Amino acid sequence: MDQNNTTVRNNRFLSILPVAFLYIVWAGAIPLVAQQHANHQNLLEYYSENGEAVPVLSPDDWYKRRCQILEGMQLAMGDLPDRQNLMDPDIEIISETSGDGYIRQSITFASEPGDRIPALLYIPSAIAKNKKLPAMVALHPTGPLGKLIVAGEGPLDNRQYALELAQRGYVVICPDYPSFGDYAYDFGKDSYVSGTMKGIFNHMRCVDLLESLDYVDPDRIGVIGHSLGGHNAMFAGVFDQRLKVIVSSCGWTPFHDYYKGNIKGWTSPRYMPRLKEVYNLDPDLVPFDFYEVVGALAPRPFFSNSPLHDENFDVDGVRKGVAEARKIYRLLDAQENLQVRYPDCEHDFPDQIRQEAYRFIDKALHVNSE
Repeated sequence: MDQNNTTVRNNRFLSILPVAFLYIVWAGAIPLVAQQHANHQNLLEYYSENGEAVPVLSPDDWYKRRCQILEGMQLAMGDLPDRQNLMDPDIEIISETSGDGYIRQSITFASEPGDRIPALLYIPSAIAKNKKLPAMVALHPTGPLGKLIVAGEGPLDNRQYALELAQRGYVVICPDYPSFGDYAYDFGKDSYVSGTMKGIFNHMRCVDLLESLDYVDPDRIGVIGHSLGGHNAMFAGVFDQRLKVIVSSCGWTPFHDYYKGNIKGWTSPRYMPRLKEVYNLDPDLVPFDFYEVVGALAPRPFFSNSPLHDENFDVDGVRKGVAEARKIYRLLDAQENLQVRYPDCEHDFPDQIRQEAYRFIDKALHVNSE
């Protein structure tokens, strides 16, 4: 394919219309019953206005399918809140320390009225005048320490990707997920249908904060996470196309392959209670699946670390999901942007794979790092 045509095609999807518009365009056009019972593994068809399955034969067809994926995700997660008239991040610095090549600030910043997100912000020590730096949102795995885990202060090795990216020259923000770290949160008193959607909104606010910093290049921002942070990186990437590269470690497998279809682990208030309350813990009824989540990231660069012995996220399901999503990356002429590694380990993010992920991020964000 002609390179200029490829660039135009990819830019079309990288500059896709705001999520709220996508929702309005297709939400009323898709019969919810048809959407709920769609074959989520088949990415190469979308539903017409009368509910009939239509083949995806072009990027324009995929655009319609992608809109329907966002609709299905919001049926399970609740609607993405209105992002018009957002608050200023209003950063409050709690403390500051220096490390090898970086300054680390402990901060809080405004998410929405009455709610502030605790986070760590890594800033390179020396910033050249008028130079715009790449930035990453680093999302932590499950653990009471929250953001400190990705700073290398958790009980397990191989989770310090925020620290390592900072040492690599990135501006990095590491938020606490609600109810972890310093982020006391009552899911029963908010207006969200799911903790997952609250997380998505918060992580989009992290991108807002990075864009507000005059030393960050708004066109070079990505997201990385392990486990809890791994699927939250993917969810944020679907809803926020300002994220130009997505890295997920031990973060996903299709619902039928998650503990052989026992999806109860996804249904706590921190995640998606509707999977139990509305969809009866039945993967066949859930209105989206990870085949679609990975496909919806296309054509942007996506790197998945999916170990062979991960008990949480079965590798056979990952292989199936990647095979289907690769069809969309191929349709958009972005095959090389979908990369997966299958290390011979359990639920971990080994050093060798992290280094590969960092090089992948460097390439995606046009960074020259050793």
